[in-house]
Amino acid sequence: MSALSNRINNLSESATIKMAKMGRELAAKGVDVISLSFGEPDFHTPEYVKEAAKKAMDENFTYYTPVSGYPELRKAIAVKLKNENGLDYDFSQIVVSTGAKQAIANAVLCLVNPGEEVIIPTPYWVSYSEVVKLAEGKSVFINAPVEQDFKITPEQLEAAITPKSKLFMFSSPCNPTGSVYSKSELEGLAKVFERHPNIYILSDEIYEHINFVDKHESIAQFESIKDRVIIINGFSKAFAMTGWRIGYTASNKEIANACDKMQGQITSGTCSITQKAGVAASEGGLESVLKMRDAFKKRRDLVYGLLKEIDGIKVNLPDGAFYFFPDVTSFFGKSYNGKTINDADELSIYLLEEAHVATVGGDSFGDTKSIRISYAAAEDKLVEAVRRIKEALGKLK
Repeated sequence: MSALSNRINNLSESATIKMAKMGRELAAKGVDVISLSFGEPDFHTPEYVKEAAKKAMDENFTYYTPVSGYPELRKAIAVKLKNENGLDYDFSQIVVSTGAKQAIANAVLCLVNPGEEVIIPTPYWVSYSEVVKLAEGKSVFINAPVEQDFKITPEQLEAAITPKSKLFMFSSPCNPTGSVYSKSELEGLAKVFERHPNIYILSDEIYEHINFVDKHESIAQFESIKDRVIIINGFSKAFAMTGWRIGYTASNKEIANACDKMQGQITSGTCSITQKAGVAASEGGLESVLKMRDAFKKRRDLVYGLLKEIDGIKVNLPDGAFYFFPDVTSFFGKSYNGKTINDADELSIYLLEEAHVATVGGDSFGDTKSIRISYAAAEDKLVEAVRRIKEALGKLK
């Protein structure tokens, strides 16, 4: 009999972390593995951000910080939200956390009671449903197929709402699909929420600046529902600061105070040095961010052209983030070397073992038909990775 709690036994391992781990284990054996499994920019943190961190250490910013973060950083985030997004937040409405993942967990655990329903469009980021599980809520999924560019309609949203609905969670730009909701599409969803004043909206905007179509649009811009929106954002994707672990929420004061209370019992304030680096990132402009975005767009166009050449793969052109989420169902039931591919997860493992390319199966993203391919890698690596994928898929008969 296991000594572990039902809570941990019922929790799934992060699929993205699992595939990255499998890829590293294979690489440790001397295999040349190209990893397209992790959502991590391959760029370096901007120099001015690193310099701010060094300065912070030299000036002995090495003590405990306020649970919600330094006021200086929270004020800088509030200015960013005003200048870049046209959103008015007082710094007291900002809670800085140890990564956007913790910010999401804080919000969900503060809002969702056992048995309450959380509406999640699929495909979705792997941790959404698991955090709901931790809160003892119930995930209600809305399927958004590739034919809809992986975006739900207001009619689908309305149909999913019940008296038990408490929270709606989504990301735009989306992980894993790269889909981006336009202002008019968000307005359509907002009008549904206007009719249901007891539902809160968690808007994950961590890929805000990796957007290839237009300026970022936040659902918080609609005043009729703004007080019920919890914005999730951070520095990891835009400023290549994944290892620094810094994210934040912007919400009404009741939720902000609740997140502070929750975080105070788990991690307290995030790293003091990281916070000072976050101030520099917030105030340093978007030059490095836009250069990185342009590089991602070039890679997107490159990989899209290469994927389109592979028979059996069904792929759309994503408008943001740095992922493709192609439909691979045409390979189900096919075999190579006595091994039959039954689903997307098995195809992902096949590609790792046969092509030595790490991807992530779509099952943990709520879509059993697809795999996620990250193009946050150098162009020569991407060309070679897709060549290997094409060759490996060609062996399946």
